[in-house]
Amino acid sequence: MALFQSSSTSLFLLFHIALLSTLSLAADPTITYDFKLSYITVSPLGVPQKVIAVNGQFPGPLVNGTTNNNVVINVRNDLDENLLMTWPGIQMRRNSWQDGVLGTNCPIPPNWNWTYNFQLKDQIGSFFYYPSLNLQRASGGFGPFVINNREVIQIPFAQPDGDFVLLIGDWYTRNHSALRADLDSGKDLGMPDGVLINGKGPYRYNTTLVPDGLPYETINVDPGKTYRFRVHNVGTSTSLNFRIQGHNLLLVETEGHYTVQQNFSSFDIHVGQSCSFLVTMDQNATSDYYIVASARFVNESLWQKVTGVGIFALFKFKKEVQLVLCLKHQVIFITNDNFIKIFCPLDSQDYSRQNTTASGARPNPQGSFHYGSINVTDTYILRSLPPSTIDGKLRATLNGISFVNPDTPIRLADLNQVKGSYKLDFPSEPLNRPLRRDTSVINATYKGFIEVILQNNDTKMQSFHINGYSFFVVGMDWGIWSENSRGSYNKWDSISRCTIEVYPGGWTAVLASLDNVGIWNLRVENLDRWYLGQETYMKIINPDENGETEFSPPANALFCGALASKQKDLGNKNSAVSILQGNPNLFFTLLMAFCAAVLVFS
Repeated sequence: MALFQSSSTSLFLLFHIALLSTLSLAADPTITYDFKLSYITVSPLGVPQKVIAVNGQFPGPLVNGTTNNNVVINVRNDLDENLLMTWPGIQMRRNSWQDGVLGTNCPIPPNWNWTYNFQLKDQIGSFFYYPSLNLQRASGGFGPFVINNREVIQIPFAQPDGDFVLLIGDWYTRNHSALRADLDSGKDLGMPDGVLINGKGPYRYNTTLVPDGLPYETINVDPGKTYRFRVHNVGTSTSLNFRIQGHNLLLVETEGHYTVQQNFSSFDIHVGQSCSFLVTMDQNATSDYYIVASARFVNESLWQKVTGVGIFALFKFKKEVQLVLCLKHQVIFITNDNFIKIFCPLDSQDYSRQNTTASGARPNPQGSFHYGSINVTDTYILRSLPPSTIDGKLRATLNGISFVNPDTPIRLADLNQVKGSYKLDFPSEPLNRPLRRDTSVINATYKGFIEVILQNNDTKMQSFHINGYSFFVVGMDWGIWSENSRGSYNKWDSISRCTIEVYPGGWTAVLASLDNVGIWNLRVENLDRWYLGQETYMKIINPDENGETEFSPPANALFCGALASKQKDLGNKNSAVSILQGNPNLFFTLLMAFCAAVLVFS
């Protein structure tokens, strides 16, 4: 029995034997990642600051999966505060236990591990992950998440010559703790200090605005080839206009759904949104070109520094290039011998159309779901207002309610008979009553077809997101929504996505089929408003629940609040043990492998 002289070596070998067995025997492959979140010091804008890294990287590493893959991500919290990781746009079927927001999960304490375990069920597309608590995303912790088509499903365009991810976002040199303190004291976050592209500051396009020596993003491409660019706005609160000097952006996908393909000279990407473009390197190969992400819907003359600039490197620079930003977001690139003018059109619904001839994760056309002919079962008009003082604190609201996260997560409270954790009384429309703080949740109808009107009476552009779902974006306009507004809805080929912009003084209407049971977060993606309470949850439960519709809590479920006494100490566990706790099938496979090894070597 010399093989088992080292118990740690034996566990390591058997764990990987079991993992390989699971991969080969399971119906769908499993991909595994270890994430360690910790602080590192970087200077993206020339000022040393503490950021949140994943495995020492800022931004974090790519999660690269394929439709129907099982995903196991072991998260180690080496921060000095609680942590949750969320995966917006990943539609965890019947499994909100893995969602990574406070209404569904107890937080991971410092120096603890916790393993997320979910399936990429019937999905494709471009997404990103990030920490969901206490403005932590404003300090990093984010990274790209790509779900590829299975080989048997064709993509609706020629295979690109390369695939690049661009994480763009506004950035403060104050970390998330300082930003949080500002909001707690009733202050506005103010103008960001810049825009980062893949965690790097701008190329020195302006010697006054940009310090010398900043690292900037460079992407090496070949003339004549076509590349896919997956662009994500991971910022705090600023809409960004994205463009590439002299090149067209062919929009092909938004958050897991293929669009009608349309060329843009520039494109607005709002907080929390993700878009895929095809870009052909069809310009003069003797020059390099700017990649630009600049603040949108602000006073450009005051926000000039809130611009990120990277470089497409074709060949060595042969021209001196200067960037000028003009009012109304016309963009003029000036070289020493010519002008290239790019106009940024206002967002329109022209791009919000689905490519109904393309397949998504499955071979049937995406357009086969005739959402326009389904009767709406419930309508919710959600009105957001500028932050107001409630109980002496600055708070943000939906329908007059500033959400207070429960001490005990909602579904965990249900299953353990914890009373008073929340209320199922969220109003379906704004009410004429004083603003208040409350843990008020939408009592949604399982298999209902819900209409949600997002009415933005705030002064800032906002993005809204629903976890666990995609929704059809059917209408968008200025002013106050009314029932007559339904006459302008797109009921045929509207794009389905999970994050949508709502203009200040305007409204956006979405439709969603509520077929995914669980507790799902509905929130604004702007981190300041989210932190101040602009969110709620939809509780969607099968009334004929027989134990099969919704997943049971995972074996490694964390407990807090009224259930804190049930929690076992999981601190300082190694990755193998933590993964086993979140994956009971793997545990039994390991046990079988262990028994087989004993029989073989005894």
